[in-house]
Amino acid sequence: MKDLPPERRDDFKRLEVFIYLIPVFGFLPAWWTLYRGEASAATRSACRLTVTLALIWLSGYILLGMSARSAEFPVLPLEIANSVWTTTYFLVNFGLMVRLWQRKPLWLPGFEKIGKRLP
Repeated sequence: MKDLPPERRDDFKRLEVFIYLIPVFGFLPAWWTLYRGEASAATRSACRLTVTLALIWLSGYILLGMSARSAEFPVLPLEIANSVWTTTYFLVNFGLMVRLWQRKPLWLPGFEKIGKRLP
């Protein structure tokens, strides 16, 4: 990839970030990139955002699922909340993909401080 012209390298980097933003499945490549620590600052920032979103979604998904299983009251509202939570996660990732496609910075309010705590 080093022998490619700069505009092609940018396209490959954008494609790499698109892969990180795939809901659920992009978590592992993003985490691995953060673990290795060999990426550019922009790529690390996108990986931090992806990992943060995935972990927040997963914790909410598990908590809502456990609440629905152990609830003594009607379960349907919790199941609806769980589906809305998952849909929101997918839509946020899709929105970030659209921003990346438009060559805008990947940014969500409130996630900068959370993501900077990751390596």
